[in-house]
Parts: sequence; C-alpha cells; structure tokens
Amino acid sequence: MDSFFSPTANCRVRWQDLPGSGVPLVFVHGLGCASSCEYPRVVVDKAFGGRRAILLDLPGCGYSEKPRDYSYSITEQACVVAELVAHLGLESCFLYGHSMGGSISIEAAALLGDKVAGLVVSEPNFHPGGGFFSRQICSYSEAEFVEVICQQLVAQDDSPWAGSLAVDAPWAVWRGAASLVAGSDWFTRFVDLPKPKQLIFGEHSLPDDDFSSLKTLGVSTVVLPECGHSMSWENPTALAAALTAFCR
Repeated sequence: MDSFFSPTANCRVRWQDLPGSGVPLVFVHGLGCASSCEYPRVVVDKAFGGRRAILLDLPGCGYSEKPRDYSYSITEQACVVAELVAHLGLESCFLYGHSMGGSISIEAAALLGDKVAGLVVSEPNFHPGGGFFSRQICSYSEAEFVEVICQQLVAQDDSPWAGSLAVDAPWAVWRGAASLVAGSDWFTRFVDLPKPKQLIFGEHSLPDDDFSSLKTLGVSTVVLPECGHSMSWENPTALAAALTAFCR
C-alpha cells in the first residue's frame, strides 16, 4: 500500500499499484466503499488480462486518512484523483468509476485532459437528487448519521458493502452522499467528453432511462449478466472482461 499527500484533502491518500502491462487502469470506488476492498478480486481474475491497475482509496475511505475538515465533495474528490495521476507521473491512463466513483471519474477525466486514454463508468450518478443510499443517508442530519445511523447500517447489512462501510469515516460518507444529492449535470459532461467512453450496467438494474438515452446517442454500452449495482461482488469475472475489452 503506497501513499501520497493530497493538498486538496490535506491528508495522506493511499492506493495499491498492482503490477501488469499496458496503459494502467485507475479504479475509483463508490459511496461507502474502498477500492482496496472491492477490486482486488476483479484485477486477479483471468479475464482482466494482467493489466496494471491502480486501486485508489479516496480520502475518508479504506486505508486513506479521514480528515474532519474536508468537504468530500465530488469535485474535490475528482481533484484528488487527478493529483494521484500526477504523483504517479502517468502520461496516459484509463479511468473506471463505479456509482459515486463514476461521477467523480467524469469530473477527473475533464481535469486530466490528454492523460485520459478512455473512461468507463458503471451505474454512475448522472443527475442531482442522488441514488437510493445517498437519499437514505441524507434523510438524517450529519450529526445523527455519524453518531447513530452509520453504525446501525453496518449492523443491519450483511452484504460486502457493510465491510467497507464499517471502516469508512461516517462524516465522509454523509458528505459524499450530500454532494450527490446536490448533484451536477454529469450526464451532459459524460456525453460531451471527447474521449473513448463506455457505460456499464448490471442486467438486474435495467431498465434505466439514462442507459437507453446513451445507447440511442451512440455511446458504447455494456450489460453484465447475473448482477445488479454491486457488480464487482456479484459477477467480478464479467466486470473484468468488460474492462479488458474496453482498454484494448
């Protein structure tokens, strides 16, 4: 596990650099998650093809530090992704972002410009209003979520998500959710991005209006079988294969 100091978050941010060949793929996780928890199984899958992978734990999550005086907004987290790419001296990389990480990666791709070889997002937040979990989280005050609700969610949830949520800072989770609810027009930003791009959905998450709209607009879309939103846990081989096919 490596680390660098992020001026944006004013803390140490940690990542795993898993060796491989080709242009590296940077993984950006979703709300209440951590790449160090979620993506090793995807990267070691034979379908991933041995590409170099950078697994980033965003500030407030996983092994990264968890400052209290940081916004955890989508925009500032995107700046952290760009800082990591600069710190690593990457001249070119692919970005993959899931859910909240998809929204972050859309903004990071704009910041990184020519350094981005392509962008893949899976079931991202495209619009203000948030998703099911972010709306649920923001139905409570930050103080109530930090002091009571987050621990209750961990105790009540028996999915792999609970494991990463348990080690994320609850204030980071709440502020990330609040930033998703406040939102931005990430849909238009994604459409307008002048880079190779792709949208991935699990079949159990369909039908979806954004998926249909992007397919009509000619944006590359992929449906993963036998999974829903938690595709990295439910069908890691299919996700690995989709990422490998795109990065070719």
